Order: sequence, then C-alpha cells, then structure tokens
Amino acid sequence: MVAHLLLLVVIICYAPTSSTAAGGEVPFYDDCPSTADGTYAANSTYQSNLAALAAELIRNSTEYGSAAGSFGAAPDAVYGVALCRGDSKGSLCAGYLRDAFDAAMNRTNRPLCELRKNVTLYYDRFQLRFSDVDFVSGYGNEPEWPLNNTNLVNASVAGRFREHVAALLNATADDAAARPDRYGTGDSWFQEEGSMVYGLVQCTRDMDPGRCRACLQRIISEMPRMLDASQIGGRVLGVRCLLRYEMASNSFFHIDNRTLHLQKQPNPKTWPIIVAVAGVAVCISCFFLFRELKRRRRRARVRSELRRLSMAVQNVITLWRLEEGNSGFKLYDFSDIKDATNNFSSESLLGKGGFGSVYRGQMPSGPEVAAKRLAACSGQGLLEFKNEIQLVARLQHRNLVRLLGCCIEGDQEKILVYEYMPNKSLDVFIFDNVKRELLDWPKRLHIIHGISQGLLYLHEHSTVCVVHRDLKASNVLLDAEMNAKISDFGIARIFGSNAAQSSTTRIVGTIGYIAPEYALDGVCSSKADVFSFGVLILEIISGKRTGGSYRYNVDGKLYCLIAYAWLLWKDGRWYELIDECLGDRHYASIRTCMQVALLCVQEDAEDRKAMDEVVKMLSNEQAASLPEPKHSAYFNVRPRAGGDAPPSACNISISMITPR
Repeated sequence: MVAHLLLLVVIICYAPTSSTAAGGEVPFYDDCPSTADGTYAANSTYQSNLAALAAELIRNSTEYGSAAGSFGAAPDAVYGVALCRGDSKGSLCAGYLRDAFDAAMNRTNRPLCELRKNVTLYYDRFQLRFSDVDFVSGYGNEPEWPLNNTNLVNASVAGRFREHVAALLNATADDAAARPDRYGTGDSWFQEEGSMVYGLVQCTRDMDPGRCRACLQRIISEMPRMLDASQIGGRVLGVRCLLRYEMASNSFFHIDNRTLHLQKQPNPKTWPIIVAVAGVAVCISCFFLFRELKRRRRRARVRSELRRLSMAVQNVITLWRLEEGNSGFKLYDFSDIKDATNNFSSESLLGKGGFGSVYRGQMPSGPEVAAKRLAACSGQGLLEFKNEIQLVARLQHRNLVRLLGCCIEGDQEKILVYEYMPNKSLDVFIFDNVKRELLDWPKRLHIIHGISQGLLYLHEHSTVCVVHRDLKASNVLLDAEMNAKISDFGIARIFGSNAAQSSTTRIVGTIGYIAPEYALDGVCSSKADVFSFGVLILEIISGKRTGGSYRYNVDGKLYCLIAYAWLLWKDGRWYELIDECLGDRHYASIRTCMQVALLCVQEDAEDRKAMDEVVKMLSNEQAASLPEPKHSAYFNVRPRAGGDAPPSACNISISMITPR
C-alpha cells in the first residue's frame, strides 16, 4: 500500500504528508489493505454495520475519551477501537472521529480508504481502527508505528537522555494506568541540555490497570529498538496504547493539575554565576581541546544526518519493492541503468544539476528514459531524492514529467528514472538564436497553456497543494509534440488543506524567478509560483533571459527584464519586447499574454491572481477586459554599461538562510 511508503518518509520529516485531513489534522499513519477479500460493496450489510459501529464508537469516545466494540454477525461483523488524546475530549473528539470515519467509509469527496474492511488511521490527537477480524477481545496493540523528531541531543549525553526519558515515561505510565481515563502527562528538567522534557502516555479506557501498564511497559522497553535515542523527541503509536516525548521549550499537550512534575527547572538566579565560573575555567584550560572536539562533533553530525537520510530512503525503497505491482512505480536494477546509459558515458549525458547529472538511456525492453544520478554524499541531494519519490510518484498530469521509478545500490548510488523528453528543455529553444525560430507563436502559446495547466493541477487539482518553488525555463521539458511538462520537484513544498502560505528562513529557488515576498521575507505561497510563471511568459515572448540587463531607450538606463517589460507596457511600446523572429501576425494574442505576465509579476502578492484566474485570463482574447497591471517587482536600475549586458548568472539555483 502506498500509504506505508509515504509514512516511512515521515520518519525523515516528522511531519505528516497524507492527502486526507480530518478535523484539520493529517494522519501520521494510514493502513488500508487492498486484498481481494479485503473490500466491501457499497450499500452492503457490512457497510451498514460499519456505520452503526462508527456512530457507537464516536458517541462513547466523546463521553469517555476512547471506545471499543463490535456490531453485526459473521460474516459481516465489524470490530473497532477509537481513541482521542486526553486533552481532546467532548465535541472536539467527536468532530475528529466523525471526519476520519467519513473519509475511511467513502462518505466525503476526498476518501482515504475506499470500501476497505481493514483500516487503521493514526493522527496526532486521535486514532481509529476497524476490521472484519476480531482484534478487540485480544487487546493487541498492532499495528505499532514509531516516529522520530529529526533534531539530535549532544552525543555525549545521549545515554543519559535515554535514561531520563524512560524514567519520565515509566512514572507517567504508572500514573495513567491508575486513572479511570488511562491518560497521563508529565515533565522533567534535563539538566545536561538545559531544557524541559515532556511525556504523554495513554491506553484505551476499557483496559484494566494491569493490562494498560503492561502494554505501556512493553513499548517503553522497546523504545531503544524502535526509536533513535539521540533524537530529542519521538512517539510510538498503537491501537491500544501509545506514548510520546519531546524536549522543547513548550509542551505539546495541555498542562493541568494532573500533570506530573518529576524534576523542576533550577532557580534561574543562580545560573549566571555558575555559567560565568564554568565559562572562565573552560576558556583558560580547554580552549584548543574544545575547538577540536567541536569540529569533530560537527563532522560526526553531518555523517550521522547523511546515514539517517540514507537509511530512511532505503526503507522507502524497500516498501516500493514490496508494493511495486500496485504502485505503477518501477524499481530498477543498477546494472540495467548502467547498461542503458552506456556506463553513464559522456555521450549519454544530458545535463548537470546542483546535486547530480542526468543521462539518456534506452532500457532493453522498454522506452527511452532520463536517469538522474544523485551525487554521492549530498545531504541536500538525499532530501530532494526523498521529496521526488514521495511527491512526484503520486502526481499524474499530462503537463508534469512522469517519474517512472528509481534505483538504489548500496550507500552511494541513488537514481531517479523519468520519461525521456526528446526536445529537452524550453531554454534550449527560446534562448538559442537558431532554434528559437522553430518555435512560432502558436507553439509558444501552446507551451504557455501547458505550463499553466500543470501549475493549476499542482495548486488546486492534485490531492495536496504543491508549490514548485523553482519554476524556470530549464525545468520545463518538451516532448516530441512540443507539449510542456514541468519537472524537478526536489524543492517543492506541500501545503495542508487549510494552509494558504507559510514562512521559512531557508530560501530556495533560482535568481530572477523568485517572488519578492519569498526572497525578502520568506513568505512562501502559490503566489510565488504565479510570479515565476509570469517571468517565464516574458522570457517566452521576448527570447530574453530574466538574468540579463536591458537598456530602456527613453532614459538610457539598464533594467532587469521584468522592469524593462513593464516600462514598455506603461509607455505603450509593449511590441518592442516581442522576439523578432515572431513577426507581427499575432499581436493581439501576444499582447494578452504580456498583460497576463505583468499581472503575475506585480510587486504585491495580493495583487496577483491565483492560477485558476490566470488560466481564464490566458483564454481571454479581449485584452481590454483584463485589469491594468500595477507596478512590477524588482524595479531596480542596473549598473550602467556600454550596451545591453548579457546575463551572467541567470540560472543559478540558490539555497540560503535569512535571519529574522
């Protein structure tokens, strides 16, 4: 099942990635086996029994926090367990469970497990499981699912931290097992890291104290096997009992008078004296040793991060291998790709990127492919590899490049295999003085429409909202019929169903295509892709690169492409931007596209339209009915030069941290 694969990737991110939300939350884990006898028919007796059981579980969980039971007789009997976290009771619990059951029972327009008899869903604040097999009476906790926070404690205190967490969880488990709702929370100050550790445990209410404590004791004792002890947080989710711990400045649960406080934070007034004395002693006696240890520790953390990413990717590939027949995603042997690309020869090389090279290959009994070979020991490359197999494999649209599969060989070789695009990328044509003449305006307009349809799918019609963040001419590939296909989703970002934008300190993308609010303030939204699309339209119309400097004849100054185009539009001389090889036969259509492009690159993101509106405007041949574009972004004067300056770094991908 594809859900298994996606949840293994969560181990890397510690953030949910499923496409279906319940109560505003997204499942960490969803298991919906699709065996031949594992489904039920619509309007069947099993479905009626399931609906009745769901109503009973929701009602009892709303009152008591958890519930277990069954409904109906064999062969249509249904067994189920539901649980809401102890601080999410009452109507909040009912809403969560109702949405989850609706998604699992195909009663929404975004079903999660269509007509499956055996379903398990684990969310942050609630969870449920139902099946046609009796798992209730045995109090089994399967399936159990471990998750890790990605941040690490200092390696020198990892053992002490593991003991500290175990003591906190055991004390909290003793308290929870003795309480009627089988829910407990606690906190304890971890002196070595100067931070509080928070813990939460819970069992279903129908378990007696001894059974609850035994269940919690088992998963606590198995934590060293299931979780990485060096990471500052983790959780183990199960049907009957669960736990979570985090070292953080704030708790992840509601603290009340039931919360245990094992070790309290020391009086902060004594800390300045302790820190000053210790600092002077360390600086005098251990300066050089400390510097060397710090350098070694940094190197060790980098190697550990690479190993962790590599192991997580290996787990993803293992599940792909188990489910290859149902996923439509192929796992290739390294020897086959090596033969197909003639041992990755220079003749097969199509291009090089920041984290690897792309080769053309002919599979023995299949189509031509493009194989992207990840550079060895690249942490960012591994993240992009994970992002591609997590995201692109489940995005299907005629204007998105298709990911056929991947290959992993040992610790070094990781390869993504795409469908081959014989006409390479858009920049090969529009920026070449000879090849640009092969693209008349109807073909360019067809490419513009294709890109817009691909973006519209990513933003609004796919199972999740995806912001590409690196849309540019070199990332638009062209097939044999010159159909545009958006590629390279290595730095794409997924947005939840209720999130319109997010803020980040890590800015990624390509200079000249990055929206100003993202570059300056780190605000990322679908409007950033709209901005990049507008820049791309201007490049297609003009045959000029966004990274160049262009002289405006009125004042003799040099401007970037966006500002240059806006000045020409404002002065009614827009036609001077048009690529000379296009002639003057399609002025009306070109003018409409230029106006839409300028609407997309307006300085204020609020003034830009969403992609559905942009698609409608591109189909409007009556330019007079379109709004007048406002001031463009990046309206800065370039340094004076002897003539139009060619672009010096028009395709540089950047990744930077911006302080705030």
